[in-house]
Formats: sequence, C-alpha cells, structure tokens
Amino acid sequence: MHQSEVLVFKGHEVDSLLTGCEMEIIGVVKAAYEAHGKGQTSLPHSAFLRFPDDDRSRIIALPAYLGADFGVAGVKWVSSFPANVPRGWERASATVILNSTATGHPLAILEGSIISAKRTAASAALAAECLHSWQEPFDVGIIGCGLINFEMVRFLLALGGRLRSFILLDLDPHRESKFKAKCRATFGDVEFESAREVSELCCRASLICIATTALEPYIDDLSICSPNTTILHISLRDLRPEVIQSCDNVVDDVDHVCRAQTSIHLTEQLLGHRDFIRCTLSDILLGRSPVKKDTAGFTVFSPFGLGILDLAVSKFVLDRGREQKQGLLLNSFLPEPWTERM
Repeated sequence: MHQSEVLVFKGHEVDSLLTGCEMEIIGVVKAAYEAHGKGQTSLPHSAFLRFPDDDRSRIIALPAYLGADFGVAGVKWVSSFPANVPRGWERASATVILNSTATGHPLAILEGSIISAKRTAASAALAAECLHSWQEPFDVGIIGCGLINFEMVRFLLALGGRLRSFILLDLDPHRESKFKAKCRATFGDVEFESAREVSELCCRASLICIATTALEPYIDDLSICSPNTTILHISLRDLRPEVIQSCDNVVDDVDHVCRAQTSIHLTEQLLGHRDFIRCTLSDILLGRSPVKKDTAGFTVFSPFGLGILDLAVSKFVLDRGREQKQGLLLNSFLPEPWTERM
C-alpha cells in the first residue's frame, strides 16, 4: 500500500473475514495478552464521554500500541446506548482506526462492533480455558441474552470440551426467547434451558458468563454455587464488593479495571487496597502465577476490555482482507504536503 492509501472494511466484510476463525481469534488475543505481560504495549486509560442528560449512554475511546509481532497502533471509538435496544437498533456501535508505527499514518478504518464483540468473547473464552476445569461435563450459565453472550456461546463451543447445556437468564423473557432461537439456528443441536433467577442459575452452572448493562451491583451471594465455579464477569458491575473480596480474582489489567465504578473498583474503595486481586490473565499465561489460588473456591475473571485486543483482531482482519483482496481502497486519503498545496 502507498503511504496515502487507507483500506476501509464495512461490517459485512469484517463479519465475513472473521467467520469460522474462533480459534485463530483466541490465538491472537492470547498473543496480545502475552505481549502486554512482557511490557511490549502502551495502553493509556480509556476516555469516557458521558452525557449530562443520559447517565446510561456513553462513548469510549481506547487508544493503544501493540508491539511484538503485531506492530500496530490505533484507537477504538465505541458507543453504548442501551435506549437503542427497544427501538430495534444495536446497543453498541464502534469504529477502529489502525495506524502504522513507522509513519503514524492510518492503515485501515474498520467497523468495530463485530471486532469488539468477538475480542471480548475470545478473551473470556481464553480465561475459561485457563481457569475452569474441563475434565468433567458441566453446564454454562448465561446472564444477559445480548450480543456478547451470543458470541460467548460461539467461542465456548469452538473450544469443545464437555459442555452439556447453556442455562439462560434475562430480565426480558422475549429477548431470552429470541436469543435461544438465534443460538439454535446458528449452532444447531445445542441444549438451552432457562432459569428463573440468579440463584437457580448459580446452583446449576459451574461456568457463568455475565454480560449485562447493569450500572450497579445486584448479586450479593454466591454461596449456592458449586465448588470450583468460574465466573466470567464481562459486564464488570454485577457483583457486590462483598462477593468480590471472597473470591479468587483474576483481571486483565489491574490499573484499568480499578476504575469507572466497576465491582473491582468498588471493592478497592471499600477495602482501601488491591490485595484481593491475585493476578492478571497474562501472569497465568506466562507462568508467573498458578491457575488457581486454592484447589477449591470461586474464581472471578473481570476483564476491563483492553484496546490492544481490538488492535490484535483488527490486524488479523486487515491481513486477511489484504490476502483476499477485500475492503474499499481509498487512494490519496492524506493530503499532499502543505508545501506543495496551493
């Protein structure tokens, strides 16, 4: 590509380039985490744009540099507007810009909501593969029947193992029903059941995926869970601090997750320290920390969602897109040097 050329990937192209690549996506997410653990990244804090008349909506900028074998920089600009859902629109929309680390010039502009959903699910699935026991058959609890947990189903099935069934729980029965129908149409002969409340789901499932739009914690008791339960706390604000401090806590990045009134952040405020966080997922992947703190007990993975993961998956899309000659090529995207302009 010429230095003034930019490739643009629309949503359907991103979707096509990522379809059927679940294990490859988990692989690039793993590589990104390992690069982060080795200090081969730069990751400023996310910037939250909020609105004075709407406390549920926000747009977030996630800038990042990802070194190692990736060698890219960029930013994800992602919005979350829950009021879109009853209108029949997507809650989240996003754009990713990839930049060259040699020139700083933009390389690609990509529709980012599909990338964001898949990198989130791949991250949590990787954590499940590392932290949960796959030796015996088990059931998966799904709290929140939206896009993220739909992708969780996809990525957990790709890992294989001995999944028996998915147990669903959502505040909206209609949304839960649509989720179940979509899963069956997409994934075929997979068992889906329903739970009436959180306690019932926790009693039946040993791997629990929580992806909701909750603003404040509402789960205050996990004692009904079976030993060695693993909780993928993707939405970050569902578990009360009293629950968090009683668990074995693994995060993606300590500084990042201790922000924005997450359950981890609230626990830090309550206790006045971060000692309740045992390690990061990178520490486990690099062999610096054991998989489990104890032989029994609850493990909670709380991923803030790092921009390096968006860069990793976006670079994967860009490379595949170039190979398959997909994407819209914008010639002369950058202006001529100012000395040459009239």
